[in-house]
Amino acid sequence: MSMEFDAIVIGSGISGGWAAKELSEKGLKTLVLERGHHVEHIRDYQGEHQPPWHYRFRDYGDRKLHETDYPIQSKFGWFNDHNRQFWNNDRLNPYVQAEGKPFNWVRADALGGRSILWGRQCYRWSDLDFEANKRDGHGIDWPIRYKDIEPWYAYVEKYAGISGQAEGLPQLPDGEFLKPMPMNSVEKHVKAAIEENYPGRTMTIGRVAVLTEPHNGRAPCHYCGPCHYGCSTASYFCSLTTTLPAAKATGNVTIRPDSVVERLETDPETGRVTGVDVIDAKTKERHRFTSRVVFLCASAIGSTQILMNSKSEQHPNGLANGSGALGRYLMDHTFATGVGGVMPGFQDRNTIGQRPNGIYIPRFRNLDGQDDDANFLRGYGFQGAARREGWSRDVPGFGKDFKDTVSKPGPWVMYMSGFGEILPYADNQVTLDEKKVDRFGIPQVHVSVEYKDNEKKMIDDIMARGTEMLKAAGATNVHAWPGPMIMGSGVHEMGTARMGHDPATSVLNGWNQAHEVPNLFVTDGACMTSGSCVNPSITYMAITARAASHAVELVRAGAL
Repeated sequence: MSMEFDAIVIGSGISGGWAAKELSEKGLKTLVLERGHHVEHIRDYQGEHQPPWHYRFRDYGDRKLHETDYPIQSKFGWFNDHNRQFWNNDRLNPYVQAEGKPFNWVRADALGGRSILWGRQCYRWSDLDFEANKRDGHGIDWPIRYKDIEPWYAYVEKYAGISGQAEGLPQLPDGEFLKPMPMNSVEKHVKAAIEENYPGRTMTIGRVAVLTEPHNGRAPCHYCGPCHYGCSTASYFCSLTTTLPAAKATGNVTIRPDSVVERLETDPETGRVTGVDVIDAKTKERHRFTSRVVFLCASAIGSTQILMNSKSEQHPNGLANGSGALGRYLMDHTFATGVGGVMPGFQDRNTIGQRPNGIYIPRFRNLDGQDDDANFLRGYGFQGAARREGWSRDVPGFGKDFKDTVSKPGPWVMYMSGFGEILPYADNQVTLDEKKVDRFGIPQVHVSVEYKDNEKKMIDDIMARGTEMLKAAGATNVHAWPGPMIMGSGVHEMGTARMGHDPATSVLNGWNQAHEVPNLFVTDGACMTSGSCVNPSITYMAITARAASHAVELVRAGAL
């Protein structure tokens, strides 16, 4: 294998896949470095279409193994024996959590990264999000606005295939949609009740990166089962089945799994990255690769670890960290706060198949300034679904009556979970623990984060407003819960190498280019300057495609 390339992409997930595709399609000889193991589409979907009884513990998993090897990953609802081969082994790849401040770092350990496992919800940001920091003074101003990224949203949506319903909402811009998935009867009823009782609120079907019609040679979803077990038809978007194959088709890309990036080397005179030091995960051999451009897409915390470990005389606090912002302002979304209730009636209705989507209630709080009755900044949205309870519901009794009862569907229930924006705080921080190293000799990540007063007040409002809406829809036995309040659980970590106008307060410029390292671009969640309340992945895609186009222009102009 050649050690010299035009571009190196570190990470193969949502951002890394897009960087690989865009750079290679524009003619750059590109190397993709992935620390996880190789995964082959279809062949390695070991759990696809397998019933629970195929596994020893009937899909509940081996508790002893969870405790020893997967204590963090097993907390996430999609982790099980069907797809354990995709997940990070916590014992082999530990990190440090600050005492009393737990953080769930959910990670994949496979080619394609978390794009194999993500929830696929895709919502554009608006200027309500891009202007939020400037408006209320929390955090620094974004160096871009919606108009800067809007054409790139359209570009990636057209390629990826996003199903959804246009709603004409300024706080949730419409995109390039395939036909929407249908709501079920109960969801339609709840939608009508919410929109009648709360003018200005909207409930729509989720906007999801799952095909509802043939698209770019990929088949539409046939609702066969959980997407995160693997999708042989490639109906849902992930880099393993879409962007990476597109990159390989150019003949310009080399993909190297089992490649743990240790550090980036820089030239003290030019300030540019001159080498990427890699440890082979299997053999522990060390290699150095060089390129004109480096795209760091290893996930917010993974990228931050690499930058912090790339210290030098010129960068004593970590590469590109003259501002001191690197590792700070870690954000996620409030997660697992929700409300549920029983929906009477509809006993003659049921669903067929497993729709890989739910409903979405866009943000309705603090849209035009601060609401009079809101004691918190910014806002939240709801994701959820209605379904009929099945045989596993809590049914008292035993014998024939019990068997007869559980053999029939139960009542309809409606659940809604609130995703709230977490503000950027300097002390929600990632550092390196120099006293604890991993199996490759790299200092472990140390995470110290917590929900603060604004998030706690927002969670209270999520429960109150959610309860009101379900009761207005006629739900009974309505109950709300605050969730565990542990950051990382939303799996939307971002913000540790933020974009900004001023090199004194930010790591990256408006093109995701490091202020201090001109040939280094960071386009994963680390680049985010604020968090919004919507799922961020489609924004990562758009930002990556935009940055890659700019990088190629600089290369062609001889600037890099």
